[in-house]
Amino acid sequence: MKNLIDSLPFSLTKAQLKVLHEIKLDMFSPSPMMRLLQGDVGSGKTVVSLIAMSIAIDSGYQCALMVPTEVLAYQHFKSIKKMLESTSKFNSEHQVNIELLTGSTATKERKRIFTALLAGEINILVGTHALFEEQVEFKSLGFIIIDEQHRFGVEQRARLIKKSGTPDVLVMTATPIPRTLSLTVFGELDVSIIDELPANRIPVKTALRGESALSGIYQFIESEVKKGRQAFIVFPLVEESEKLDLKAAEQGFKEISTNYLPRLRVALIHGRMKWKEKEEIMNGFSAGEFDVLVSTTVVEVGVDIPNASVMLIHDAHRFGLSQLHQLRGRIGRGVEQSYCILVTKDEIMATASRFNQKVEFLPQQILERLKSITRLKAMEESNDGFKLSEIDLRMRGPGDIFGKNRAESPILNIVISQMIQ
Repeated sequence: MKNLIDSLPFSLTKAQLKVLHEIKLDMFSPSPMMRLLQGDVGSGKTVVSLIAMSIAIDSGYQCALMVPTEVLAYQHFKSIKKMLESTSKFNSEHQVNIELLTGSTATKERKRIFTALLAGEINILVGTHALFEEQVEFKSLGFIIIDEQHRFGVEQRARLIKKSGTPDVLVMTATPIPRTLSLTVFGELDVSIIDELPANRIPVKTALRGESALSGIYQFIESEVKKGRQAFIVFPLVEESEKLDLKAAEQGFKEISTNYLPRLRVALIHGRMKWKEKEEIMNGFSAGEFDVLVSTTVVEVGVDIPNASVMLIHDAHRFGLSQLHQLRGRIGRGVEQSYCILVTKDEIMATASRFNQKVEFLPQQILERLKSITRLKAMEESNDGFKLSEIDLRMRGPGDIFGKNRAESPILNIVISQMIQ
């Protein structure tokens, strides 16, 4: 652990070192760790998780890092591998083998990974839901990290944990959902918070706008691109839906590349694409081959493009607070000022403009009645993931503490609801 920290090409923040100390104490205690690592987007959770994994590897155990999407799995795999390679002194003394396993991994490659994993030749396995498949067997799994744990079901997380006896478990998120917050209150999760961003990070400016302002917003994006920056434009759906009046990513891509930003290099990415296509587009965007990336929420987490300075989110009222905060986290990773623009219907914008009180102080009945508006206003007012989570908790409630609705135990539900109140 010390060798890895000393060989990093940057210094850890005080908050990262504090959190590492808490994790280390848990890992050396006789009881299995169950800890939530909360840190805003860009606060350095990935490097903290890597250093924690080095403790497990040094003790003879294997590590699993499970994430909800292939794009995020690839990003984590690439960034961890890059960090290990950049620490050449550490790498020459400690050989750490890392592999990637997703639903798109070829059959031949899967068999090779399964064999090496069972033989103990793989130290870190990064992957998606593929990690809890029956064929995946570890020799000595001792440390599990689940990123964005709210994107997995209770049983899905349990299936991975069962692949080890009593593993140490670390769950990571930038914006805990209400149920995660309630689990910290009732003692299932200990909490570590990275409350400090790396040096030179400038807070993202967030603005709420109506659809009538779109032409001006696209002009702003063009001006940012002329400065050498890049932009994300996010839509809620892939194709037009008859049930929902939303702009689809594919239709939006055609309009933007043809009518609004014809002089810019615009690319499209969405979840229905094959993994190879997504990988090529993301690599191209990262390399500066495209100015604008039109996408669905496939870029919600893990995508790290320091040169991107604009995040435009269409139909922002259709997204949850956690999603909006995660999307905003895709920008603001460089040294330039970044901007997140939330676009909603003009009538919603008109109602939102009449708010003259901060969302966190609004009465409960208003929060519940005007959920869409309060989410958007909360985003405009705060960059703090924990504060946004508290507002989300007030609006949505804690959910079922035990993960599955136990209809046969109404008394237990009544007791829990009274405790929460």
